[in-house]
Order: sequence, then structure tokens, then C-alpha cells
Amino acid sequence: MTPVLRLRDAALRFGERELWSGLTLDVEAGEFLAVLGPNGTGKTSLLKVILGEQPLSSGSIELLGAPVGAGNRAIGYIPQQKFVDASASVRARDLIALGVSGHRWGLPIPGKAERARVDELLAAVGAESYANTPAWVLSGGEQQRVRVGQAIASDPALLLCDEPLLSLDLAHQSGVSELIDAQRRRLNMAVIFVTHDVNPILDMTDRVLYLAEGRFKIGTPDEVLTSEVLTELYGTPVDVFRNRGRIVVIGGSDDHHHPHGEVA
Repeated sequence: MTPVLRLRDAALRFGERELWSGLTLDVEAGEFLAVLGPNGTGKTSLLKVILGEQPLSSGSIELLGAPVGAGNRAIGYIPQQKFVDASASVRARDLIALGVSGHRWGLPIPGKAERARVDELLAAVGAESYANTPAWVLSGGEQQRVRVGQAIASDPALLLCDEPLLSLDLAHQSGVSELIDAQRRRLNMAVIFVTHDVNPILDMTDRVLYLAEGRFKIGTPDEVLTSEVLTELYGTPVDVFRNRGRIVVIGGSDDHHHPHGEVA
């Protein structure tokens, strides 16, 4: 079986600064990969490479056995949380409709099939009750549910999530994470989930890609999220504790870790 995503000896540099190099990785259908690490290590840049927006400095990348390119409908994308401006007169269903037909040229005029697809997606993400509500009125958690619906409109093979839980309270973090996981299982869709805190997605994570100090480690959470591995990555003592099913990281510089001590 061809992996959904394949990187071979991939490197990304900006001028003299190397974010990572020698990255070889296969992401399989249905796999949930968490991408962790401090700010500035190239987590979001990796997503841009996959989206065809940023070329690799060296190495290769393939999506479903073909070169990556911008606008690929086999990829769904949930960006970092951005609240909808009150001046934008769009409803929740309008945002999802953009995922259904927004790739077409000209002004989308939804037909019967498109409207039915929007209704189907609204139901899939549990947003039916606020389908006609102006998007700017929705809570952060409700807006993220709508963005999930927009991102999966094309039944993508790969879903990229760039810090989709930022600014959400714990209840909404759990709800949005479980929604993404449910859609992954329904569509057998690979998920690459960039986050500063692995705890909301720990139970659904198959593997971790941890980026730090120009180095990386790949493996299961139990293999990567250890004191020994993170100490090696950071080059400074790091302690990892597990408490009531949560992971807490202590050590390193303040900007390397979640302010509450949870894994960055």
C-alpha cells in the first residue's frame, strides 16, 4: 500500500538556519500523528511543505505517490484559530459550503446536491443547530467544529491541523479533538496534528514527531515522551512525569514548554 504521505531525507532551511534535516517519514491511511515541539522549530512550516506552499531545501515529499502541489483536494486543512470578523456576513453553513464548492471559479451557486452535502457535513460535525447562525456569533468551539466540516468536505486522504485547540477551554478542546478523531475513523483519513499540548489528543495519537533544537524523534508517545529522549533532543535536563493519564514536562527554557508544564 502506498503511504498517504512520504518524506525521504527531507530538510528545511531558511538562510543559514536549519529547522530540520534527514527527516524520513511515512504516514499511513488512518494514522494520527502528533507534531510537537517549541516555537520556531518548523512545525507549521512542515504543514506548508505538505500543502505545496513551501519547497523543501533538499530531499523529497510525495502525497499518495505523487509530488505535492498547492490546492490539492486530497488534503484538508484546519488553520490556527481565527475568530470570524463581525463585518463578515457569513453563516456557519456558508463556511462549510466554501469547502464543498469554493475551489471552483466564479461565485458559487449551490445546487441541490451541494446543499445536501453541506447539510450532511453539518450533521457530521454536530453543527446543525447553528447552521444559519452568523459565524462571528459562534463560540470558539463551535467555529472550530464548522472548520472541521469545511476541511473534510472533499473527503480528504490527509487532514492537517495547525494548533486547532488554541484559545479553547478544556471542554471544547476535548470536543473538537474527539470530533477530528471520529472523522479520521469514519474516512480512514490520516491526521497530522500540530499542538503545544499533547494531552487532549494523547489517547488518539498513534505516533509523535517531536522537533527541537534542529533535531527530531519519531515514535509512539511512550517511546518519545520520556525524560531520556527529550533531554537528548534539548541538550539540557528535562523531566517527564505522568499523572492521572496526563503528561507533564519540566525543564528546558521557559519558551520551550507549555506555561502549565504540560508537554510542548
